[in-house]
Formats: sequence, structure tokens, C-alpha cells
Amino acid sequence: MRIGVIGTGRIGTIHANTLRRHREVGSLILTDANPARAQELALRLGETAAPGVDEIFRWGVDAVVITASTAAHAELIGRAARAGLPVFCEKPIALDLPGTLHALAEVEAAGTVLQMGFQRRFDTGYLGAREAVHAGRLGRLHTVRTVTSDQTPPPADWLPVSGGIFRDDLMHDYDALRWVTGREVTQVYATGSDAGPPMFRAAGDVDTAAAVLTLEGGTLATATATRMNGAGYDVRMELAGELDQIVVGLDDRTPIASTEPTGPPAADKPWSGFLERFAPSYEAELIAFVEVVRGERANPCDGREALQALRVAEACDLSLRERRPVHLAEIAGAHV
Repeated sequence: MRIGVIGTGRIGTIHANTLRRHREVGSLILTDANPARAQELALRLGETAAPGVDEIFRWGVDAVVITASTAAHAELIGRAARAGLPVFCEKPIALDLPGTLHALAEVEAAGTVLQMGFQRRFDTGYLGAREAVHAGRLGRLHTVRTVTSDQTPPPADWLPVSGGIFRDDLMHDYDALRWVTGREVTQVYATGSDAGPPMFRAAGDVDTAAAVLTLEGGTLATATATRMNGAGYDVRMELAGELDQIVVGLDDRTPIASTEPTGPPAADKPWSGFLERFAPSYEAELIAFVEVVRGERANPCDGREALQALRVAEACDLSLRERRPVHLAEIAGAHV
């Protein structure tokens, strides 16, 4: 199997290393908007660098992995679909609903595969939480709390093209919330604070956000995010039911300290970022993609899942701007 990797930044490098080690992957073709970066990685891995995206398709590959800049995702998905190629793409498909819907229409028309990179679906903790909920271990699920806290903020020049905190940071929380509980979000109320560094205000973004989400069946959820969590990278999900409650992401590296005399001590080596925290999950999702391409398993996360997470993000963004609850029925794409 020959796979083209479009984008050789941090995530692209991780995915290329995973694919190179896979016994079913014979070779890779790597390309990047910065050709020198692709060439450097290709030399390091003993693979082939292409001068541009055109060569990826002209030279011939069996599948494509897209880790390019977000703005390029939808166009590249469409191009791969028209070429009849299965695609793995990092989230999001696009930062807006029209771009997302158009790309999905191209995939559907071509009858090809689009697997999205929501890596939390492959994390041991989230898998265990999903199994507990679906087995009824918690009883009636009444409350879910999600936390995503970055230790350090992204570069200032990333903020204007990131789509904002609801699309960038919290998209993974929305997907995990839907996937773990098996329930759709019906309404959101979101707020945010830009009291941190001025670069957030300059970009029209907030550095800290919170949303209250109502799920089907009346389960209430909160989703919070911040770019300014100096203690470390903190991603957790707490699920409480009438019979039991559980937590994802609580271990000896969780950057939180108890004030109780008998509480657990602060982490000696807290998580520093998502690449470290979810390293096994990033590898597992690419292994799954190879199995999908080979016809050995069903697609674990198709493009419609990314659409639904984006719809929640759109609703939160609208709620923040208009300072009101927003029903998901107000957001396009519900029936795709």
C-alpha cells in the first residue's frame, strides 16, 4: 500500500512515522506547503518527497492522509474523492458549514471513504467510559462535565485562522460527548472571557470559554476550555448517573492538586500537551485507517460525525455572540 501524506508539520510527522512502521504500508509520498520540510522528513524516514499536491495524485497512491492547514482540508477532501481515494483527515473538514457540506457531498457522490481524526475515540479512558454508559453501569445519566485546558496559548498568528476556541479547542469535546453518551446535543448556552493576553481580543476570540449543553433525554453537560492553564495540559470527562460516576483523564499526570489533607499529591510530571497525552490514540486511529482502506473494518468516524461536532461549535459561537440559548435545530446540516 502506498499512502500520500499532505502536510508534514507536528501531526503529519507523527502520522508518517506511524504509517512507516505499519507492515501493510509499503511506501509513503510526503508533501507540504513548505517543500523543504517535506524533503527533510522524507530523508529522515527513507521515503519520497513530492514537490506539491499535484504529484501526490499524479504519481499514484492508494489513500491520502490530510494534515495540511485547516483552510485546505475541504478542497483536498474533494480532490481525493474525485480521484476515488479513501481519505483520513484531521478535524475539521472546514471552519464553516457550507464548506463542510460541500466536501461531504463530494465524498458521498464519489462513494469513497472519509475518516476523521477525532483521536479521543481511540483513547483507553474514553473507550471505557463509552462502554460503561452503554452497558447501563451508571444508570440514568444526569450530568457530564468536560474539560480541555491548554498549558500555553497558541501563536498569535494562529488565532485569526483557528476558527475560535469553540471550533478549535472544544470540537474534540463535542465529538467525545456525542460518542461516549450516544446522545445528540439539542441546545447550548455559551459564554467566554477575553481577560487574558490582548492577542485574543485582537483576533476576536476568547481565551476561556464555557458552554452548558442539553442532551437528548435531559442529560445536562458542561464543556469548558482555556488556553491559559499554567499547571499543565488537562483533558477530562466526568460522567455522573443515578447508580455510579466515573472520570476519564484522572491519573498521576493530571495537572490538578487536592487541598484535602489525605488527597492525592500534585503530579510530578504533568501532561504538557495533546501530542504527549494522546500519543497512543494518534497511532491507533491511523492503524484503524489502514484497516478501513484494506476493507478489514468499518469506518470508525466518518465525515458526518465532524459535521455534527461543527454544528455544536456553530451553535456555541452564535450563543456567545447573541447572548442567548441556541437550539441545534437552528443550525444547518441536521439531516445530512
